Amino acid sequence: DDMVGELLTALDNGPLAGNTMVILWGDHGYHLGEKQHWEKFALWENTTRVPLMVVAPQHTNPKTTCDTPVSLLDLYPTLIDLCDLEPPPQKLEGNSFVDLLKNPGMKSKRVAITTQGMNNHSVRSRQHRYIQYADGTEELYDHKNDPHEWTNLASEKEHTKTKKRLAKFIPTINKEPLLPPKTSDTN
Repeated sequence: DDMVGELLTALDNGPLAGNTMVILWGDHGYHLGEKQHWEKFALWENTTRVPLMVVAPQHTNPKTTCDTPVSLLDLYPTLIDLCDLEPPPQKLEGNSFVDLLKNPGMKSKRVAITTQGMNNHSVRSRQHRYIQYADGTEELYDHKNDPHEWTNLASEKEHTKTKKRLAKFIPTINKEPLLPPKTSDTN
């Protein structure tokens, strides 16, 4: 982390400053007792959000931010667009967010989907997070009014429409997580 600033300063002062894209992201967070949770494995904001910074000289403006959620699965399609490369023949799971780089304040219906274990999914829109667990329970949070996700609105009738809209993004195909390969003990 210490060297990122020095690297970017050297890039800014070098001959390729106007022709070099930089994408920086980090690991997701974890809970330190919030919601009585002490680990990284959850579907709430603290454990699913990651830092993501993109500088693409022909597409971004300095010191702008975007509230629209994107996924790390979107990085590869975005790089394909930024580098003007031919996409692979198979369908990619992510979607390019070059349009958001050019216009970070644009209205978008994009969502980011997170899965934690079998049939446990979260859908994050610009304003809401909807969580559906394998046992059928649900959570809905309004980030405009409740950024720390303290108040679950899922059972309130006035939020039924929002819940249904976000539930449409829940994956319909679920597979058991892959287990690491067994290793033989050579002792």
